[in-house]
Amino acid sequence: MLDLEDGLLYMAIGAKRYSMSDATPPESRLLGIAMRASSATAFGGMSGLLKAASMHGVTTPEMIFYRNAWALLVVGGWISLGPGWSTVKTRAPLAHVTRSTIGLVSMLLTFGALALLPLGEATTLTYAAPILATLLSGLILAEKIGPRRWAAVATGFIGVLLVARPGDGVTALGLLVGISAAVGQAAVMITVRQISRTEQTAAIVFWFTIITTIAGAAMLPFFGRDHDLATYTMLAGAGLLGGFAQLTMTASLRFAPVSVVVPLDYLQIVWGILIGWLVFLSAPTPLMLAGAALIAGSGIYTAYREHARGKIPAEAGSMPEAS
Repeated sequence: MLDLEDGLLYMAIGAKRYSMSDATPPESRLLGIAMRASSATAFGGMSGLLKAASMHGVTTPEMIFYRNAWALLVVGGWISLGPGWSTVKTRAPLAHVTRSTIGLVSMLLTFGALALLPLGEATTLTYAAPILATLLSGLILAEKIGPRRWAAVATGFIGVLLVARPGDGVTALGLLVGISAAVGQAAVMITVRQISRTEQTAAIVFWFTIITTIAGAAMLPFFGRDHDLATYTMLAGAGLLGGFAQLTMTASLRFAPVSVVVPLDYLQIVWGILIGWLVFLSAPTPLMLAGAALIAGSGIYTAYREHARGKIPAEAGSMPEAS
């Protein structure tokens, strides 16, 4: 939000490329921490705006289009001022199409969960993605999963079971969409881990944003509706916040180690619960809070173990816009 994906959000680069050494100056680490916290806060605000837009009649395909079209302005500005347009050249166009297709489905599910579930539950469920990515890495990439990582996966699933309880605005359909979104975000993590071996960050972000914007535009004739100025403003704000969150999420890795900044991604769960409670009047239940704590703890431990093994993707903990 998934966010990583975004989720599911949208790049994952190996720790060997961007993680800092333990000798990173403290002031640089503080800057990296501030950037990652800003990213989680921006993603939280984006999710809140999309939730509000859905309550104003905005469809999920519309969210896809406006979120990515406005984010494209931010991404384009970053490429122009930073790495340059030569970095978007690709040697694997079909890989970008595959990654973007998976990401598009994941984003549709993530935004669908926002529309169908209370904000806190929708945000929390998508954060099961890093746990599922660990499971998929064993099944798809044949990576060895040790007993401690299996324990983290089991703990995370217990958290999902506590959150995924119908009642108080939580429907069975919403839970199904939310859990499916987490699976989609996990698939995005695996896909981007593979493509990042040959492609640069700018290319991954740019082509995903372009392809999803085009896909969203293609759906507008069938799902688009007329809205008032306030609703269009929400959609623009969501897109700009999402673009800003993408860039600060990645930039944080230039100033602080992955193991330091990734736990801050889980601030988005806090923001989701607070915004859902204070703005949408959906108070969290004790079981939901307990489940969120288990999912966050499991995800942070998984990120730590992946970093220790040198395999953590840059947005291992970030959802839902990391898709």
